[in-house]
Amino acid sequence: MYQWLVEDREPVMTLPVDPWYQSIFVRHSERLYSSRPVAEKDLSELDKLCEEFRPFAGSRAKLVRNPLDDVFKGIVGSYGKVRNAPHYVAFIGDTNSPTVEEALGYMGEGIILEATALGLNTCWVAGFFRPERVMEEIDVSKDEVVMAVTPIGYAEEEHDRIESLRSGREKPHRRHELESLIMESGLAPKDWMRTGLEAARLAPSAANRQPWRFRLGEDSVLIEHLRTKNYFRVPYRLDCGIAMLHFELGALVAGASGNWTVLQSPSVAEYRIA
Repeated sequence: MYQWLVEDREPVMTLPVDPWYQSIFVRHSERLYSSRPVAEKDLSELDKLCEEFRPFAGSRAKLVRNPLDDVFKGIVGSYGKVRNAPHYVAFIGDTNSPTVEEALGYMGEGIILEATALGLNTCWVAGFFRPERVMEEIDVSKDEVVMAVTPIGYAEEEHDRIESLRSGREKPHRRHELESLIMESGLAPKDWMRTGLEAARLAPSAANRQPWRFRLGEDSVLIEHLRTKNYFRVPYRLDCGIAMLHFELGALVAGASGNWTVLQSPSVAEYRIA
């Protein structure tokens, strides 16, 4: 069984592979919320996960139960401002950690996939929010910053979108074809690689830019980020951290347990099977 390890190297939780993997295919970004509060049972589940799911040093999550519309500002994508979310989760990074961006993306996506599995709506917001307002609501150390947030709640319009996504009646957001994301290496992806790559291809990113590319090895897959100028406020490596979790979930579903080695830019990390 795959186990997460914290800084003291003690196992704290088992990665919930199947529900999170299934959530990849139904997760979507929601910006308009009903003010209806989330059931206490579900909030408690998320609160517990925020405390326990810290797979890499330098990042953590905190559930904030207060509705604060003034946390969000400006335009998010082409769909407008996040409104009326009854709760949100703050993703907090330690500025002293050299791997904070990818660690935070990986951890944050785990929280979002769990929320999706609970039937809740979310939306990654890393550029258009007021971190100073969030920091008035939570305790942070002098070296920590709030790098991103996600609203937590129910969509404004009560509909069966998740069921539509599950059944295939509605398609998720457009993504690049997988072949365009794989760098030439002369190797064809093995079955476990393809399952992981397809999951990573569906990962959310700022403006759906998908800044990751994959290089195949015999028993490994390396993730690199684009070398072009970043015109957004969201670091490439944060987006790549989200894709890392998606990839690993797909690999684990296919029976390929492995480990990550974090690398220097433009490389991000390499997943090598055990």
